[in-house]
Amino acid sequence: MIKDNQRFLSRFQILLDAVVITISYFLSYYIKIVLMENRTGVLPTRYYFTAYGIIGPFFLLIFIMTRLYDDKGYDSLWRQFFGSIRSNAFAVALVLGGLYIINQPDFSRSMLIFFVSFNVLFMMIHRVVVRCIVVSLGKRGINQKAVLLVGYSRATEQYIDRLIANPEWGYVVRGILDDRIPAGVEYKGVKVLGNLANLEFILPENKLDEIGITLALEDYNKLESIVSMCEKSGVHTKFIPDYNSIIPSSPYTEDLMGLPVINIRHVPLTNIFNRVVKRTIDIIGSLVAIIIFSPVMLIAAIGISASKGGSVIFKQERVGLHNKPFIMYKFRTMIEQSPEDEESKWTKKNDERVTPFGKWLRKTSLDEIPQFFNILKGDMSLIGPRPERPYFVEQYKEKIPRYMVKHQVRPGLTGWAQVNGLRGDSSIRKRIEYDIYYIENWTLLFDVKILLMTFITGFINKNAY
Repeated sequence: MIKDNQRFLSRFQILLDAVVITISYFLSYYIKIVLMENRTGVLPTRYYFTAYGIIGPFFLLIFIMTRLYDDKGYDSLWRQFFGSIRSNAFAVALVLGGLYIINQPDFSRSMLIFFVSFNVLFMMIHRVVVRCIVVSLGKRGINQKAVLLVGYSRATEQYIDRLIANPEWGYVVRGILDDRIPAGVEYKGVKVLGNLANLEFILPENKLDEIGITLALEDYNKLESIVSMCEKSGVHTKFIPDYNSIIPSSPYTEDLMGLPVINIRHVPLTNIFNRVVKRTIDIIGSLVAIIIFSPVMLIAAIGISASKGGSVIFKQERVGLHNKPFIMYKFRTMIEQSPEDEESKWTKKNDERVTPFGKWLRKTSLDEIPQFFNILKGDMSLIGPRPERPYFVEQYKEKIPRYMVKHQVRPGLTGWAQVNGLRGDSSIRKRIEYDIYYIENWTLLFDVKILLMTFITGFINKNAY
């Protein structure tokens, strides 16, 4: 039901965004071309109208492809705001690239900037208005749905948290039934009404819209009888499992002749076609980058030699695909030290081991350029989770849940965590969350998006010491 409601809202947002794109485009044309520049003669009006027939649908397509309407991706207004900025920036970058390719210098670039600015503004206005209307209707009891939760577990609390945080879904939890927790106990205003046996008397009253089964793992032996009882009553029943820390939110399922099989982790890059495509792009991309950055590498080599920090190339063992170690290359930014110190010590702020030239290389991320050779060799990819030293891998795999999942794909020069600011001295747990999201949701377009965001957000690393 929640998913159905969200799907309806998402489709409604697509329709509203189509209207917004139209209004923003022609408003930008009128303000920038007609009023401000009065240069409608540079390109006839019909060119801009024809261009809208391409740009309008293209922007909407990019919004869909960048998962702007994914109900689990942008659940807060802030996330929707940043999501709309990223999607618009990505779309306009492609449009500008297209204008360059077809050699059309007269089409107003500044009008496009006005266009995306209006887009973001109007998109957020209608999202705020829609959310306020839905919340207001829910508070008045319109479209409210009463739900009873059967079983008390971590899933119970998490489910209640999400319903409270999203009143626009229109759900009101009437209470909880459980055999272990005594009646009267509350969680955020929701009371335990009694034990599971009470379900037999509550269902015939027909005052519930839904039953949510949130049994604890140790009570799963009761699941079949509870489902049978709910289905006999005709009440819509849903199952919220108490093992979401194990099973991903969008599990990859298979049907083996009627036997459902749930894969613990869906990794699109296990598909041979996807692997070949990604590897081909890595080879071409690394070769092009090596050629382009060859002057920079020469300057870096001269600077490192002049700083007398040691050998130009710094080699360090990292853990890569399938937990296999490899030697990663970087430009040396520190004075030479013992292997033990290099393997087990983090760089700290104002670290005396970092040379002045090396500090500049770190801040600009130019010390990472030699990793294009790692990519060419097949140790790494252009995009992927950043590789870590074996010493820290051994520590993190015991302390951080699902840490080792990142090694199911090739490590990358840049990644989803890095373009979201999680670089250098930042939360390892948060990085792993972003890495796993990337691994489970990989697409070629996602890689392109990360690559563009790497250029948009810049190479300056504020957390690099």
